[in-house]
Amino acid sequence: MHGWTGRILKINLTEKRFETISLPQDIYRRFLGGKGLAGYFLARRAYLEWNAPQMPILLMTGPLAGTGAPASGNTVIASRSPLTGTVSDSSVGGALGAKLKSAGVDGIVVEGMSDAWLGIEIHNQTVRFVSASSLCGQPLSRIADQLETKGAFAAVGNAAENGVRFAAVMIDRHFSTARGGLGGCFAAKRLKYITVEGTGHVSVADNTVCKTAREDIRRLTAASSILMGEHGFFNLGTSALYDLVYSRRMMPTANFRRTVFDSAPLLNANAVRRTYGMQRFGCEGCLVQCLKNSENGMQLPDFDTLAHFTALIENRDLHTAVEAATACSEQGIDTVSAAATLACYAEIKNESLTTDRILGLLEDLGAGRGEGEILAKGSFRAARELGRPECAMTVKRLELPAFDPRGAYGMALAYATSTRGGCYANATALSHEILRKPVATDRFSFSAKARIIKIAEDQNAAVDSLVACKYLFFAASLEEYARVLSGVTGELFTATELSRIGERIVYIERITNMHFGVLGEDDTLPNRFFTEDGSSGPGFAIPRINRREFDDALSRYRRVRELLEDGTPKKEKAERLEIEWNN
Repeated sequence: MHGWTGRILKINLTEKRFETISLPQDIYRRFLGGKGLAGYFLARRAYLEWNAPQMPILLMTGPLAGTGAPASGNTVIASRSPLTGTVSDSSVGGALGAKLKSAGVDGIVVEGMSDAWLGIEIHNQTVRFVSASSLCGQPLSRIADQLETKGAFAAVGNAAENGVRFAAVMIDRHFSTARGGLGGCFAAKRLKYITVEGTGHVSVADNTVCKTAREDIRRLTAASSILMGEHGFFNLGTSALYDLVYSRRMMPTANFRRTVFDSAPLLNANAVRRTYGMQRFGCEGCLVQCLKNSENGMQLPDFDTLAHFTALIENRDLHTAVEAATACSEQGIDTVSAAATLACYAEIKNESLTTDRILGLLEDLGAGRGEGEILAKGSFRAARELGRPECAMTVKRLELPAFDPRGAYGMALAYATSTRGGCYANATALSHEILRKPVATDRFSFSAKARIIKIAEDQNAAVDSLVACKYLFFAASLEEYARVLSGVTGELFTATELSRIGERIVYIERITNMHFGVLGEDDTLPNRFFTEDGSSGPGFAIPRINRREFDDALSRYRRVRELLEDGTPKKEKAERLEIEWNN
């Protein structure tokens, strides 16, 4: 095989043993890698609770990792979410994907449960089980200091140790799985970290084809204003979106009670650059380098983090927002869920959060003590325990990111239909509704959005299976990446086939969610968006979403996706997609 190694490392923590398994080549052709292979393995564990010993944690890379394909070295980490109960996966940068391939495997399946905190250290085909108790309670920056000499690594912080439902997994110091609480899955198994080092190389079938396709991708990327322009990700990071979202009057403010934050112009990406300076860094081999450090090396917040730790919690101090982001990073907490849970709590308590209060609650949250004990459960559970369930701005129990759905109806539908909950990563409508590229769509209309979101879900599932960075798809397309994949593997792939593979992956996730008890009735939005207007202003209004129109769009989506009217997957559709149907 070219591109793939053909081997998966399977580790049992209970018995402290490991083995290498081989998958049929047909499985690689149908699921590619990354998100696809993770979904393939999760479908076989759809009867298990998230913390069951045999519920696997999956770390899967793709056929393009280690080949020089642009921005294609990501790793997908997946399991069942402790926060939502849904399928949860996160495509994350860093060197882990390339190191897995150089170690001779396409991914890792971790099962079982250790009786004490443990580290797994992988070097080529050798696996060591190492006591990790000395790392417990330490900030993640100090853990990174001790692990980075051992190769690429994935590690969890004290938030995971203390049972925070939205604990993250840190990859190579600067990257994080963030959404869904996958850090909690590590903690349930007493798995503190994994390190990977290897000396092998990835076999490529046709370097000439790969080189031509790579150059096409680089040219398209260089021509993209949002990626490489003066006000794009290359220069400002993803916080370049801050002003755009503010100007569109769709910045979630005061726990989504308003959609405009008056202090936003003083807290944008340029304000961050003036205050802290900006140094570029990012994934190896990526032109965009969308992550940003300050002049003294401190990691600066991305768009969702900056927006939520300012507008959503009504914080007007930039330093507080940056300190809050750093506090989450050190403890291993998803910044989006953390800020959204604070916003929900502030609304319930009718409280304006001061700097000391914000940082104090985050510290208590990570430690699972005092008020932080209830906040660690996430806003959905916290709001219900406090008797105000309507204050939790979640879909499928996952807190919403920094785009108010009243300002972009495609985004609203994407939130509702996402298999992992309130997130735009599965089918972002950002390019056409907010960036107005390549063709602007009416952001206050559901017209054609059902098909657009279905197509975007299929594409993004394929991208997360290759595993490539979705940001590059603001410029490139599946057509260019199909050519790269063909050159790497020596097998012909087309953009149409990659979309079909993506459709298969989305459908198998919906089947798995069905077995997890996540039903069609969960494909909806918080009631606030149907009953309360956004913050209208000069030139246009931000009305509440019409529920009938939303329901009609959801019904159209289900027809396009070939689901039953109640959102349940169809057995005959699964069979046409060559998915094994388990009753």
